Amino acid sequence: MAAGPAHHVVIVGAGFGGLEVARRLARADVRVTVIDRRNHHLFQPLLYQVATASLATSEIAWPIRSLLRRYGNVTTLLGRVVGVDSREKAVLLSDGEAVPFDTLVLATGARHAYFGHDEWERHAPGLKTLEDATTIRRRILGAFEHAERCTNEAERAGFLTFVVIGGGPTGVELAGTIAELAHDTLRRDFRNIDTRQARIVLVEAGPRILPGFRRSLSDYALRALRKLGVEVRLGQAVFECTAEGVRIGAEHLSAKTVIWAAGVAASPAAEWLHAPADRAGRILVAPDLTVPGHPDVFAIGDTAHVGMPDGRQVPGIAPAAKQEGRYVAETITARLKGGNALPPFRYKDAGSLATIGKRAAVVDFGWIRVTGWPAWWLWGFAHIYFLIGLRHRLAVALNWLWIYFTGQRSARLITQERAKDDG
Repeated sequence: MAAGPAHHVVIVGAGFGGLEVARRLARADVRVTVIDRRNHHLFQPLLYQVATASLATSEIAWPIRSLLRRYGNVTTLLGRVVGVDSREKAVLLSDGEAVPFDTLVLATGARHAYFGHDEWERHAPGLKTLEDATTIRRRILGAFEHAERCTNEAERAGFLTFVVIGGGPTGVELAGTIAELAHDTLRRDFRNIDTRQARIVLVEAGPRILPGFRRSLSDYALRALRKLGVEVRLGQAVFECTAEGVRIGAEHLSAKTVIWAAGVAASPAAEWLHAPADRAGRILVAPDLTVPGHPDVFAIGDTAHVGMPDGRQVPGIAPAAKQEGRYVAETITARLKGGNALPPFRYKDAGSLATIGKRAAVVDFGWIRVTGWPAWWLWGFAHIYFLIGLRHRLAVALNWLWIYFTGQRSARLITQERAKDDG
């Protein structure tokens, strides 16, 4: 490790929260090491647009080293963390290396949760990484290609049926965009099939979609999805996922493409420290975002369960992770200066946004609620604002405008071999 200040801060995870900590400590008298199993930072809110052929992977991901290269006290390591030795104060990597720390920040994100049915992942991939997005895009576009060649009507119907499980923002956004892809973008591209006959089914076990939004916005989103031709199943749970489709109650729905957007679980960070966790595996952190029993270990973002004064949980969204990262950096700096402890973390609600296709969205800023195309423009501006770099902002804005006015999506490439995805 390079020579420098004595205090060493290790950050595991270069998501929104981890990067915010690193940037905020850039001028502090500390050494910072950022460890991530991938070499890129991912703008997850737009990941579904890669999965549905609206954006290219390079438009929503950036090399971590490039993002942090101007900070001389920050070192970036590519590695997979498999544990934490709290006694020796070291992060353990999969290759056997141990990285010592004085202060540790766990920002390890989340993974898919299949509620005890991990075998479903093979048939119903989730959406958390670039690899997930390209796999889903390959399956969606490949289904139309298979249907074009298929002569059996029942089998063709299976290829033209797309099931999205989970009615949160990701599920709603996926279902709406797949519907537009089938009913608009692809409708002149095939000769043997009418892509407008595709069936898009959104399944939600709860009583309404977008349960984290106000009821009026959920109702609007439901109407908007149905207007796009999406079949929404409310109050129905999925009991089985196979290569042939899904079982909803007693009904078997034949579908070759199933996408999981129903639940997430935290990384194993709580297990590494034997820390208290909620049902999703998120660490139940103290008011200052430290792990109970480990005052020099912080947990933020999807790794942490952060409570609010009203009893609700801080949502697992990018603005929340950034606020937590800023707070942790300020706490570390204050500790090193010997100052007073900061007051407990308080989340400032940044609002909730979700899009339904290319001309509708719902936005809830608390003091104002917007629906329809004005909400879509607000949603677009908000996301472009948080993108990194002028080139990416321009590229995404131009892509969206092109899709908005023409309905055409330019990222309709089927990449990689299908050997691991078939079945």
